[in-house]
Amino acid sequence: MDRRHFLHSGAAAVLGAVAGCQPGADAAHIAGGFTGIDAARGHALRDALASRQPWPAPARTQHTGVLIAGGGVAGLAAARALRLHGVDDFALLELEDSAGGNSRGATVGGMACPLGAHYLPVPGDDAPEVQDLLEELGLRQRVAGRWQVDERHLCHSPQERLFFQGEWQEGLLPVQGVGAATLAQYQRFAALVAQWQAAGRWTIPVSNMAFSHVQQALAAITFIAYLERNGLDDAHLRWYLDYCCRDDYGAGIATVSAWAGIHYFASRHGFHAPGASGAEHGEREGLLTWPEGNAWLTRRLAAPLGARLHTGQVVQRIARTRQGVEVDALNTATGTLQRWQARQVVVALPVFVAARVVENAPDFLRQAAAQTVYAPWLVANIHIQHSLHDRPGAPPSWDNVLYDTRSTAGAGASTGTDTVAHGGLGYVDASHQALQALPGATVLTHYRALGDAVQAAAGGGAMDAAACALAGRRLLQATPWAAWRDQILANLSLAHPDLAAKTTRIDITRYGHAMAIPVPNITGQIGHLRTLDVRKQLSKTEHYPARPVPLCGPMAFAHSDWAGYSVFEEAFASGHAAGRVAARALGG
Repeated sequence: MDRRHFLHSGAAAVLGAVAGCQPGADAAHIAGGFTGIDAARGHALRDALASRQPWPAPARTQHTGVLIAGGGVAGLAAARALRLHGVDDFALLELEDSAGGNSRGATVGGMACPLGAHYLPVPGDDAPEVQDLLEELGLRQRVAGRWQVDERHLCHSPQERLFFQGEWQEGLLPVQGVGAATLAQYQRFAALVAQWQAAGRWTIPVSNMAFSHVQQALAAITFIAYLERNGLDDAHLRWYLDYCCRDDYGAGIATVSAWAGIHYFASRHGFHAPGASGAEHGEREGLLTWPEGNAWLTRRLAAPLGARLHTGQVVQRIARTRQGVEVDALNTATGTLQRWQARQVVVALPVFVAARVVENAPDFLRQAAAQTVYAPWLVANIHIQHSLHDRPGAPPSWDNVLYDTRSTAGAGASTGTDTVAHGGLGYVDASHQALQALPGATVLTHYRALGDAVQAAAGGGAMDAAACALAGRRLLQATPWAAWRDQILANLSLAHPDLAAKTTRIDITRYGHAMAIPVPNITGQIGHLRTLDVRKQLSKTEHYPARPVPLCGPMAFAHSDWAGYSVFEEAFASGHAAGRVAARALGG
């Protein structure tokens, strides 16, 4: 199947499946719509660049020492690094009306809820930048010589559960009623992860890692290929691993690299097979979370910026000059073009955007943009006015996931409807941290990863990852809100049959390029930082490890894209390092 036929037939099949979902009339009372992202702004940049029309003359020129382009986690971390180095002469330009990128929040029915990232694992010693941030925000402190995390911000128990075989079970790994063969494969995979952990370092951020040849070999194949080579074909194990990859990377085991699949476990909590030592503690330990998700963090990072934060700014051009850098940005409030002249610039934009707006983009930037595949995501915030009827088993938890027997990864062909359902990652309860004495109204935040969600609808088998992602973006944009509403309700009603009747509103946020997918690379390349001459581009202090910073003259680049996958620690460390480089260039 060629790329063109795949894009049209696959997306069309899934779109038809979504549009045909029930409950339809039962949901007519539910209000809502698309919110959170102003896609027209990003598309305006794309269309303007495609037209090749000359930019209008800037209405105003402003000067600053450092200009930060992009107000996601990396851009906010760069701004904090500048402040810590005593540099106040900077400005930050952000596309949306609030900073935070994929870590922003909102309110639905008067209740706080996330628009994207909703938790942060307690960072280890490989991420001292994030550790220091937590200390600054009062989230951790030394007590009797040992670090302690404020338990009020740790995810409360019960933490997670799985709807499996008609009832809820504790944890997300299917265990109730599975056979001995399944348990044996759990133990075999746990042993493999333990072997990888013993064989080398697996760190977050990955810029701390010196990748071994065997790790690079893993990066050259898909995760499902690795499982097949090791005889791991159990449907339940594959479903769980597929869920984990979609949750962290936006695509499943047939799309992400084997390195990414192992890294998910080896870099943090390992893999605990039932009955093994430590298995009773579950797979996710030490998570920080808030009703609004990681927006709790980004709002505190943005607060000190004051007038230096400029929102509603569409960066259209970044160019080197004799004096430094010139940046043109469209002010969406006034409709005028503004020019910024700065001595240094931190380009904290996704690499595909950076490659478009940087004039005479360096080769390493163009190559990174060409190699990066982005997963589209959907986030639906569902306001319910009364507590839901619950199926038997484990009690309501923070993270609630549904096992879909119709779309088990690697277990056979799926229909278009199954494929869309397969993209669903359950929901988190925004009021879980409140520890309500009596359950009541709340917001359920449902996540749907669409990095390869239309793949099976086009016939299954190996498909080009970029084509899958593009088809997912087309599906995301073409599907009406009401069709998404009905499909989400139909999916979650398997566990909560009264969901539609108790829902008052569903706000949906669409991310066309939510996160970089760590797809295999035939060369074994992991991320994009190893392609740089890092010896000349290291950001290091006595307290922090050396981080490779992509540089081009007075331009320093920062984003989780450079690591090849998207997590808070990668973005924050990247932005922090770039901010230090800019500060030193100004003498800070």
